[in-house]
Amino acid sequence: MSSHDHDGHPDTGDHGHSHGVAQDADRRWLGAALTLIVGFMAGEVVVGLTAHSLALISDAAHMLTDAASIVLALIAMRLAARPARGGYTFGLKRAEILSAQANGITLLLLAVWLAYEAVQRLIAPPPVTGGPVLVTALVGVVVNLLAAWCISKANRTSLNVEGAYQHILTDLYGFIATAIAGVIVLTTGFSRADALATLVVVALMLRAGTGLVRASGRIFLEAAPAGTDPDIVGDQLAAQDGVVEVHDLHVWQINSEQTALSAHVLASPGGDCHALRRDLEQLLENKWAITHTTLQVDHARATERHQDVTLSPAPPDESGPHCEDSHGPIHHAGPHDH
Repeated sequence: MSSHDHDGHPDTGDHGHSHGVAQDADRRWLGAALTLIVGFMAGEVVVGLTAHSLALISDAAHMLTDAASIVLALIAMRLAARPARGGYTFGLKRAEILSAQANGITLLLLAVWLAYEAVQRLIAPPPVTGGPVLVTALVGVVVNLLAAWCISKANRTSLNVEGAYQHILTDLYGFIATAIAGVIVLTTGFSRADALATLVVVALMLRAGTGLVRASGRIFLEAAPAGTDPDIVGDQLAAQDGVVEVHDLHVWQINSEQTALSAHVLASPGGDCHALRRDLEQLLENKWAITHTTLQVDHARATERHQDVTLSPAPPDESGPHCEDSHGPIHHAGPHDH
């Protein structure tokens, strides 16, 4: 007897409603942060041009990407909320990951441009007016604190929201560095402090951008979530009573909040495939928080060697082993190091 069960854990109506309410709240918090940023950014550009401050102009440019990142995040949230249809069997959930990757790439590109400009100003520094730089930077600290607080109230487990948050956070650090540069220019006349502050912002952008590109890249490459070792997961599944072997095990992320797993499980001859599948699903949910599972459970036919387990029943005209070209390691029942 062979059982090919693909049951997951269906969402209830209440859960779907709660998720919708949470997304509406996330959109409101992101919208509030966007309003703060756009309003301040316009004034900062004017002051930066008047004071000849590259640090302020770089902060304004970064704030433009902040605004764009939030707009992109809002669009991605709406796309991801659309139900699955047609060829998009998972819906458009990865629109959020595209948004996060775009945010990371823009941070990296902007960092390269600002680094070039800062080096040019270190070589030939223009006159910088410290007073307007300091005042604008201090106001910027307050605005970015409020914007960061707004986004922190949204669901930051979403890589999409985290991307927008990282934009705001690096901008906050940048304003702090700019304020320090303003104080130095006012008290010492050292105008290169403005360019040095820009390089601090560049370092922060590189760190945040690299993290976003790496995290989103792992999802696009179907990697297992960070902190989840598929070999350990396979060994734990194989160690359960009634399991003979686990192979073709795949663990990947649909988006930053949803992990999926599929595997082929060979059960002991005469065992209850349905009960075993439920037990394994419970283990995956409790131990690894994986609820989107597809487990193909079949009875194994015992042979002289444990490693030669094949499926039963097999079609009369076929004698070859099942899953001859299995992907990844095969996990056998028995004692495990993990």
